[in-house]
Amino acid sequence: MNTAERIVATLEALDVSYVFGYPGGRVVEVFDALADSEVEVVRPRDEREASVMAEAAGRITRDPGVLAGQGPWIGSLGAIGQMEARLGSSPMVVITEASERGEYATLAPYQAARGDYGGLDLSSILDGVTAEHWEPRRPAETVRSLQLAFKHATAGRPGPCAVVLDGDAVSEEVPEDPTPPLWDDEAQTRTWDARPVDGDLERAVDALEAAERPVVLAGNGVHAASAYDELEAVAAAADAAVATSYLGKSTIAETHERAVGVVGSFGHEGANRVVSEADVLLVVGCRLNPMDTNWAAASFIRPDEQTICHADADSRNAGWVYPADVGLIGDARATLAALADRLPDGEEAEESTWALDRAAEAREDFTAPACDSEAVPIKPQRAVAAVESVVDAESIVTADSGNNRFWLLNYLQTPARRTYFGSGGVGGMGWAAPAAVAAALVTDRDAVAVAGDGGFAMTMTAVETAVQQGVAPTFVVLNDTSLGMVRQMDDQLPGTEFPDTDFVAVARAMGARGVRVTAPEDLKPTLADATADDRPTVVDVRIDRDEQMAEQLASSFYEEVGGLHE
Repeated sequence: MNTAERIVATLEALDVSYVFGYPGGRVVEVFDALADSEVEVVRPRDEREASVMAEAAGRITRDPGVLAGQGPWIGSLGAIGQMEARLGSSPMVVITEASERGEYATLAPYQAARGDYGGLDLSSILDGVTAEHWEPRRPAETVRSLQLAFKHATAGRPGPCAVVLDGDAVSEEVPEDPTPPLWDDEAQTRTWDARPVDGDLERAVDALEAAERPVVLAGNGVHAASAYDELEAVAAAADAAVATSYLGKSTIAETHERAVGVVGSFGHEGANRVVSEADVLLVVGCRLNPMDTNWAAASFIRPDEQTICHADADSRNAGWVYPADVGLIGDARATLAALADRLPDGEEAEESTWALDRAAEAREDFTAPACDSEAVPIKPQRAVAAVESVVDAESIVTADSGNNRFWLLNYLQTPARRTYFGSGGVGGMGWAAPAAVAAALVTDRDAVAVAGDGGFAMTMTAVETAVQQGVAPTFVVLNDTSLGMVRQMDDQLPGTEFPDTDFVAVARAMGARGVRVTAPEDLKPTLADATADDRPTVVDVRIDRDEQMAEQLASSFYEEVGGLHE
């Protein structure tokens, strides 16, 4: 085999189903080898969409999503998905190259990205957006680098890892007996879960057993470890309420009797209150970023008054934002399982109704009078209530950035685990549409993308990719013909208005269905038809552009710090 063929053999051995990317440069040889492979190539309209699809596939399946393409474009357009994967802890493997031109590399380089004079420095870009990257120069080294990329993408805190192919080595033969040897792909990429030491577990158990108002704050690390059963087991054994971060939304069904909703500056007031009332706070897989902590509002989380047990895969993250009383270092699933084993059964604990009572009260925040409003233009709350009506345990909702995600965060009450994923690592616009295509591909579940008109327009060619791939997501556009969140922060700011784009015509031109909804009574039947259809459907919902998101949803803790710009 030559190097490109051996790369594809590695992908096959690791059960990779899809490569998301765009052929170009010396990655063309890899695409050529993929032509005879069972690994399917998904080629969107550009590397930005491909990168988001790979990131979303990795986030949803927890196996690395694979992105492939030419270096200059992977390092620019394709940086968006890599940044989301880096900050959102999604496993991802990137196969790229530096567009080397051999003997011509020093002659006013064209497209060259290996960092020489006159060219671009792809390595520096990858340093900034990936967890790790390799630049192998020989065939066997290339294979080993790809194996390491898959290993590092899932070991510890997941993230994106890249391999930069050498222009000559990619077409050279891989030695049959290289020195040092190449090992089996599966064996070389194997990882192991870490778990906390016994002393830390005992201290956390003692704190939870002594607590009168225990609360678990679940973050994206619970998704990353698929620690859903274990999360519920610990909550039951500790008689705790469960709040989530934004990225942790749907780590527990938000209809669950212990669920209180999402914390944060535009989260649920009830969830924020429950966390603030806790005497013991068990934080699991959540780094506690400024949005999660209401921008460090002094009355929200109080380390000098609350006992904080912080569980994270990375020891640097435990106690990063707030001093922790106990650090639990390890995989979230292993950590929660160990805690559940040590905590007494709920039947043995003293009876208390605090957690269940407060959770029931907090879940009332999932509804508001506007969710039933008959007003025209349509209230965004009513649009989200309609989305909720078509979402079940077999659905996945992907949420974009901007006002739309906060309306969703508050009024979409997820009916089951793993039913909601949003752009929240780097929080880029344009994430929801390609992410929904990836979700439909890798899960065979109904996928519903929700975005504003600004974010949808950025990546609406993902609709065409859905048509080409034979999947049928529903794309819901909450359309206020503007950059709504920015406009509402400062209506004098230039650049916040958009022309009234005919997304219905765009959808039809791409081979999909398109429907415009202007009356609230048409929302539910239109969405029901869309999710039942075997074609992708764009639902252009004309919402009330004057419905003020920040004024309505900002938490009291957020207001305490002056309502900083997001």
